[in-house]
Amino acid sequence: YAVEIFLFQVVCTGSQEEEEKAECVPGFQEKEYRVEYSGGFLKDIPLLQVVFDDCTGNEGVEFEVSNPDFLIDEKLNLVPRRHVIDSGDVMFVHGVNNHVDDMAQVTIMGAPSRSPQTLREILGLSDMMPYRSKRSLLVPPMFVPENQRAPFPRLIGKVISSNMKEDHIFRLTGRGADQDPKGVFSINRLTGDVAVSRALDREAIAYYHLQVSTTDLSGKLVEGPADLDVSVIDQNDNRPVFKEPRYSGEVQEGSPTGTTVMTMTAYDADDPNTDNAVLRYIIVRQLPDKPSPNMFYIDPERGDIVTVISPHQLDRETLPTTQYELEIVAKDMAGSEVGLTGTATATITITDRNDHAPEFTHSLFQASVNEGSTGVVVNLTVDDRDDPATGAWRAIYSIINGDPNQNFEIQTNLDNNEGMLSVVKPLDYESAMFHTLLIKVENEDPLVPDVVYGSSSTATVYITVMDVNEGPVFFPDPLVVIRRENIPVGSFVAMLNATDPDYLQTQSIRFSVLRDPADWLIVNPFKGNVTTRAILDRESPHVHNNQYTALFMATDNGSPPASGTGTLIITIEDENDNAPYIFPSVARVCEDSKDMNVVIGGRDKDIHPNTDPFKIELGKQPGLEKTWKISRINDTHSQIMLLHSLKKANYNLPLVLTDSGVPPISNNTELKVQVCTCKKNRMDCSHAGSIQTNILLLLGLVLLSILCKYSFSPPLTTLTRTADPSYQNAGNSR
Repeated sequence: YAVEIFLFQVVCTGSQEEEEKAECVPGFQEKEYRVEYSGGFLKDIPLLQVVFDDCTGNEGVEFEVSNPDFLIDEKLNLVPRRHVIDSGDVMFVHGVNNHVDDMAQVTIMGAPSRSPQTLREILGLSDMMPYRSKRSLLVPPMFVPENQRAPFPRLIGKVISSNMKEDHIFRLTGRGADQDPKGVFSINRLTGDVAVSRALDREAIAYYHLQVSTTDLSGKLVEGPADLDVSVIDQNDNRPVFKEPRYSGEVQEGSPTGTTVMTMTAYDADDPNTDNAVLRYIIVRQLPDKPSPNMFYIDPERGDIVTVISPHQLDRETLPTTQYELEIVAKDMAGSEVGLTGTATATITITDRNDHAPEFTHSLFQASVNEGSTGVVVNLTVDDRDDPATGAWRAIYSIINGDPNQNFEIQTNLDNNEGMLSVVKPLDYESAMFHTLLIKVENEDPLVPDVVYGSSSTATVYITVMDVNEGPVFFPDPLVVIRRENIPVGSFVAMLNATDPDYLQTQSIRFSVLRDPADWLIVNPFKGNVTTRAILDRESPHVHNNQYTALFMATDNGSPPASGTGTLIITIEDENDNAPYIFPSVARVCEDSKDMNVVIGGRDKDIHPNTDPFKIELGKQPGLEKTWKISRINDTHSQIMLLHSLKKANYNLPLVLTDSGVPPISNNTELKVQVCTCKKNRMDCSHAGSIQTNILLLLGLVLLSILCKYSFSPPLTTLTRTADPSYQNAGNSR
């Protein structure tokens, strides 16, 4: 019961203190206040007036409210800093100076709950006191303004224990006491007074959570631990800081008033729940200040920079500059005079839009060009007031009339935006002496809706074609004729035809041979008829695919003379003027071979029908058919079979090869046959010549003995020597 009486004295109301007016008690004269909640509180409208007296005149008293949306003004009125809806249902007012440190509670009647704690709950009290009688350690929350000045330590609150005995002491633990940062707070071991030992920095640590307990002198725990929460009350000790010292933005010329250009953002390290961190933005200077010093506006709360100048004044081509610099100031304390400031620079570039059509500097351009030449003939110049670095300035030229044959082309010079008019197909003076072109110029980017291309965006170009002496032109070119080979010298081949394009002038033409690889042709210089000066030979190396090519030149008598070239192609028809020949010309066989066969073929330099089928026969020498036999394989090849073995030697086999031309041509030729020694897939023909002599002698003796023994009979063959001493007649086989 004594504990309840003591607690009642701690939270006593103003009605009790009115009975003791005779004695001044420093602090709040009323500890509890009530305010009706009606949906919220309006900014700067007082809610109530607290009663506070330090008994010495209230000098230097500072008040802090637990809800940062409220403050105590000079008349001790509780006033909202802003429009408040979520006020919570309870707040605490802390008053302190050198003489007193006291706290009062304000209850918001009917408000939605913001915090579960009331003063009674913080102190551990409730309406059910009999059930909480075991808890006698009372620890109220404490508030400490940051940046306090000496002297220290300063008393910030008191912890009360109803069961405190002489051998009991208070103990303070936790961060800020016996944990880093150590020694910030201390507690009087006997009285429970809590003090701060040095100035605090809310931006470093805004909240301390400690524990209070009581122990006996031996250190044995008696009560607790109970939580002690110390909140550091913010002071406006941090200036607003912009993230960057310079910001850049762009706005297109002609943009509507109110167009957002960019957003400036600054930060304040102070408590965001107080005006210390509520920022307001303002433009303090604009450079240059023409055409108006207030071309831009910044939203005080959001920091959005928008245009104020009218669209027609926001013209990049008429403004004194395309870049404006704004000095932006951010001030805390919601922009009040006592607020701290930070500064940054905003650079705004006025960007171009295509609001000016390009215009030719002249309505008429003139140029001259030699016929037959190509290249740039004139450069067309334009003016455009838009930004040269954009597609609103870059020009695109087009020929809209006067070029039906597409002889001209126009391209943009990227360095100076001029139009380079070129001749891409040579002009002909005789066809047209003058050309009139209509040129149009546009921009890469489309024009804005209220601007159109006018008459100055088109120009006329007069082109004068200068006459040049042109060389004669052959027709047809090439000239193709067909002639048979071996025609007599002086035979007519072709008639050259060349005309002079300069038909407005009277000029004569002379013909000459420019290139005649085989030196077969001659041309009449005046008439142009081509005749032979040598025999045409289809088999000549200068003939390719049966065609012979010669080049002629025609020269006029202009000043200076001009010439042209023409080509004559002669397709040469074949005659049967080449005898066929055999291949291969040498054949090798093994002396002990049971099947001694040789395959040979015929070839001819002529072409069909003067070539195959070939007829291959043995020569007319008697006795060859007893040693050799020829059988046809196909139109070009035949097989020669050896009817009996031959000794190792070299033999000449006479053959007759005939083509199918009309008339046919025959060739009496020889096939050289080498009879070699063959062992293990190796053929040795090196001693065939030395063996030949022995064979001749042996054959001679054999024949002599036959003639003596038997009656006379015709000889099988006759032995002969060839120009090569290593070869003998292929008929001497026995």
